[in-house]
Amino acid sequence: MTSAQPPSDPAAAPADAALPDAVLPDAALPDAVREIAAGYAFTGPALELGAVLQGTDAYPQAQVRIPLGVLNRHGLVAGATGTGKTKTLQLIAEQLSAQGVPVFLADIKGDVSGIGAPGVAGDRITARAAEVGQAWTPQGCPAEFYALGGQGTGIPVRATVTSFGPLLLAKVLELNETQESSLGLVFHYADRHGLELYDLKDLTAVITFLTSPEGKAELKGIGGLSAATAGVILRSLTVLENEGAGAFFGEPEFDTVDLLRTAEQGRGVVSVLELPAVQDRPRLFSTFLMWLLADLYQELPEVGDLDRPKLVFFFDEAHLLFKGASKAFLEAITQTVRLIRSKGVGIFLVTQTPKDVPADVLAQLGNRVQHALRAFTPDDAKALKATVSTFPRSGYDLTEVLTRLGTGEAVVTVLSEKGAPTPVAATRLRAPRSLMGPMEPAALRAAVDASPLAARYRDAIDRESAYEKLAARAAAPEDAPPRAPEPGRAPGRASERAPEQEGAGGLLGSLLGSPALKSFARSAGTQLGREITRSLFGTSRRHR
Repeated sequence: MTSAQPPSDPAAAPADAALPDAVLPDAALPDAVREIAAGYAFTGPALELGAVLQGTDAYPQAQVRIPLGVLNRHGLVAGATGTGKTKTLQLIAEQLSAQGVPVFLADIKGDVSGIGAPGVAGDRITARAAEVGQAWTPQGCPAEFYALGGQGTGIPVRATVTSFGPLLLAKVLELNETQESSLGLVFHYADRHGLELYDLKDLTAVITFLTSPEGKAELKGIGGLSAATAGVILRSLTVLENEGAGAFFGEPEFDTVDLLRTAEQGRGVVSVLELPAVQDRPRLFSTFLMWLLADLYQELPEVGDLDRPKLVFFFDEAHLLFKGASKAFLEAITQTVRLIRSKGVGIFLVTQTPKDVPADVLAQLGNRVQHALRAFTPDDAKALKATVSTFPRSGYDLTEVLTRLGTGEAVVTVLSEKGAPTPVAATRLRAPRSLMGPMEPAALRAAVDASPLAARYRDAIDRESAYEKLAARAAAPEDAPPRAPEPGRAPGRASERAPEQEGAGGLLGSLLGSPALKSFARSAGTQLGREITRSLFGTSRRHR
């Protein structure tokens, strides 16, 4: 038998060379275990997951591993709540960092920040390390901590509305296909006429103008925007802003290239996006994560298959991305996942069962770590059966194994260095070397304050954009007749206006009603506007 290679982590190699006396020599391993171990005996650098599990016994000389070079073939980490998915992410992420690969993690529950601090030794960790042949030493990773829209301790992550694009924004606003198409028309018009959509008030201003008599005339050549559809979009934007989501859109916009950084000694930086403050808005944060991926796809050059990925992106709570998605949105996801591997980016989707992921996307996930599933209800049993059907044939009764796995155990199959699936292996996983839990608040704040990125992104800015341009042009003519106040309301009392009237019929609406805007809209196309190009998701970046 070809024995498994020693761990690629230099700190672990010396201790793993001297395994406990209780470990059986290769010749004494059960035949099934020996056969599985041979399938994971890679020659190149690899990540160490754990030891082959048979029954309740783990065999430290039979190591389960993932070749570093196949991590851009994407993966799936699945399992019921409480089975150890988060610790598996942490285990993989810290080894990637040690190998010089940057990592992105979405911290949904607030318990991933510990990856930036050394772990704490204890009896459970010592016992697990002995069971799987791991030389455990505490070590944290170089980490950056971000917060969506600044709602949290981390460095604020924002996107401009124009960069976010109509397809992703339609998902956040829960628009139907007709409304989504109309929103795309608004973006197209703004792109052509140099009307920068930096924040939500810019988009509101452009929609309001396009539903005015002057704006309708401008749209004749490329389609129309009905008052009813515009009203739905404006009301949805108002609700979004009232929920505090306006802080997510604006400048300075986050540059996704900052996710590709390495630190001292060539270790990859682990970027942690904290999301507990927005976990009650799953449609928003899951779509925002997709924006990060779409932007990376647009920005990075083609590189083909590398010996190690440029970035591995863990997409937690992935089922939220697909729930209620339009056909166009699903097609864009599928194509992005299919093509981004050639940019050197690997994606791991994290969810409860494989059935949460559309078949076309699931087919592209070559590396699988499946934690335990429970079969308490008929729906659970159906999900279990569907999960078993997605694995290659093996010597296991996976229906039984998947319901009996303990916390920190999983069924694994990955792609070999030649691109073929490895044998299915029940695995007792290693313990992460970083802190398994949240970092202390004071330490987290200190890490954020010390970041070289804090000064660049912390303070929001509000440059001249569509709102200011439209308002300024409308206000310019001195002979423009003032709009009479509505009966029974004092002029200028914004607090007494309904939200949709503030966007569509208030001061801005009065300004947009000026005939002067007609000539402005026709001449507002600029070279800057013409430089906008949009990706599969309709996301954009002006040339940097």
